[in-house]
Amino acid sequence: MVVPQGSRFRSLFPKPLQYVGAGVLAVCLVAANLGTPSQAQSGGSIKLRADVQEADANTGIITARGNVKIDYPEEAIYATSAQAQYYSRERRIILTGKVLVQQEANTLQAEVVTYLVDEGRFVATPDANEQVESVYVIPEPAAEPAAAPEPEPLTTTLPALPEELPDFAIPTDE
Repeated sequence: MVVPQGSRFRSLFPKPLQYVGAGVLAVCLVAANLGTPSQAQSGGSIKLRADVQEADANTGIITARGNVKIDYPEEAIYATSAQAQYYSRERRIILTGKVLVQQEANTLQAEVVTYLVDEGRFVATPDANEQVESVYVIPEPAAEPAAAPEPEPLTTTLPALPEELPDFAIPTDE
C-alpha cells in the first residue's frame, strides 16, 4: 500500500487496518510548517517492510512487526528492527528489538532507537546491562585551498628620453 504524498492519514484509513504477510507501506512525510528548521521537513517517503503492519486512523500510529526494514532515501537512512511504530502526529519513529540504523557510512546499534523526523535526530537506549554501539566515520578535513601565487608586479618600460632635446623654432607673427 502506498500513502499518496500530501494526503491526510485519517481520510485514507477510516478504521484501523491490519496488513498480514510480507507487506510494504510507504509512509509519506509531507512538508509541514512547524516553525522548526530541518532538512527532514522537505518531505519524502519512507519505505517500510514487515511481516505484519497495522495503521490506526484514530491514533495516527502505524505499527510494523517482524523483520522490519526501513528505507528513507532522502536522508540516506536504512534501518532494521523487530518492530517499528510511526507516530504520524508527533512525526517520530520508534524502532525496538535489535535495531540497526545506517546513515551513509555511520551505524548505530541499540535495543530501542527513536528517530525524531523533524529534528533529524536519533535517541538510542540499550537493553539491560548492554550499551549502545555506534560507528561514526569522521570525514577528512577539507583541504585548505592552495594560496594563489603572488602576481608578478607590473613593469612598464618607458621609452628612453634623448639626451638633448631638439631646438624647435617657434614661429612668430612678424
